[in-house]
Amino acid sequence: MRVLSKFNWRSFDWPLAAAVFLLIAIGLTAIYSVDLSRGAELSFLKKQLVALTIGFILFVTASLTQPNFFRAYAKWFYLVCLVLLAGVLIFGRAIRGTTGWFVLGGFNFQPVELAKLGVILILAYIITGFGRRFERPLFFFGTGLVALSAAALVLLQPDLGSAVILGLIWFGLMIMVGVRRTYILGFVLVALIAAVAVWFFLLQPYQKDRILIFVDPNRDPLGAGYNISQAIIAIGSGQWFGRGLGFGSQSQLKFLPEAQTDFIFSAIGEELGFAGTAAMIGIFSFMLWRLVDIARRSDNDFGSTFASGVAIALFAQFVVNVGANLGLLPITGVTLPFVSYGGSSLVVNLLMIGIVESMVVRRY
Repeated sequence: MRVLSKFNWRSFDWPLAAAVFLLIAIGLTAIYSVDLSRGAELSFLKKQLVALTIGFILFVTASLTQPNFFRAYAKWFYLVCLVLLAGVLIFGRAIRGTTGWFVLGGFNFQPVELAKLGVILILAYIITGFGRRFERPLFFFGTGLVALSAAALVLLQPDLGSAVILGLIWFGLMIMVGVRRTYILGFVLVALIAAVAVWFFLLQPYQKDRILIFVDPNRDPLGAGYNISQAIIAIGSGQWFGRGLGFGSQSQLKFLPEAQTDFIFSAIGEELGFAGTAAMIGIFSFMLWRLVDIARRSDNDFGSTFASGVAIALFAQFVVNVGANLGLLPITGVTLPFVSYGGSSLVVNLLMIGIVESMVVRRY
C-alpha cells in the first residue's frame, strides 16, 4: 500500500484549516495572558508551542497520507489505545486525583485523547463494514461494546468527563446512521442505571462534589462551589469588550482556578468580553459546519463517518467545557478544543483534522 502521496493543494479545505488555526491563535493569546500572572518564564505558552509544532507536523503528514492507510490500520490503532489506557492505570501519574498521564521527559501525555481518535476510527471502520445494515442488534451492541471498553478504562482513572465524551461519540454516530429507536431508548435506560452505579462505586468524593455543586453552587461557595462562582464572575466582569489582555482581575490575581485549561473560556470572557467569546464561538461553529459539510459530500462511507465522528467529538467537548464555565453543566475537566492549554489534546485534534483533510483532497 502506498502511504504518502502528493496531491493538489488547491483541493485542500483551507477554510477549515483557517478556522482551526484561528482558534489555536486565540488559545495561545489567552494562555500567554494567563502566563503573565505566573512569572516571566511563560512555561504554559512554551509547552503549548512545542505541542503546536508536533501537532502541525502530524497535521501535514496526515494530510499527505492516503485515507486507505487509516482505514486499514483502524483496528490496530484502537487496540494500541486500549493498551495505553490500561497501561496508564499501572504506570501513569496521578494529577488532581486522576491517574491519566504518562510523564515523558518533562511533558505529560494523556492517552485518553488518543483514545478519542481510536474510537472514531474503529467505529468508522465497523460502520463501513456493515454495509448499512444498521438495524441488526449485533451492530448496535457490538459498536457499543467497542466504545464501552475504552470508556470503562477511562472511568477507572477515574476521568468521568472523557468517558462521557467517548460515549457521546458512539451515541452521536448511532443516531447519525439511523439505528432503531428501541435500541436508543434501551441504551438511555441502561445509561441511567449505570450512572447510579458509577455514583456509588466509581466516583471520588471530589467528583461527587462537582455534581452536587452544579445543582446548588451556594452549597459551598468558598469550597467546592468556588470554581463555578469565580468562572461566572469572570465572564460577567468582561461585559461587552473585556478588561483587556493581561488586565483580568479574576485570572491575573489567580481567583479563577485552572484559567489556562478548564476555565479558559471564562478567562477569554473576562479579558475580551462578549465580543471575544462570540467571535470564538462563531469560528468554532464555522469549523463544525465545514466538518459536517465534508461528511455530507463525502463519496465514501468511511470518510463520511470519520468526519462526522470528529465533528461530534469536538462539539461534545465544546458544549461540556463552555457549559461548565457558564454553570450550566457540572465541571468535569474537559478542555476546550484547540483553545485550552494541553499538549495531548492539541496534538491529537490537529491529527484528526489532518486525516479529514486527507479525505477531502482525495474526495474519499
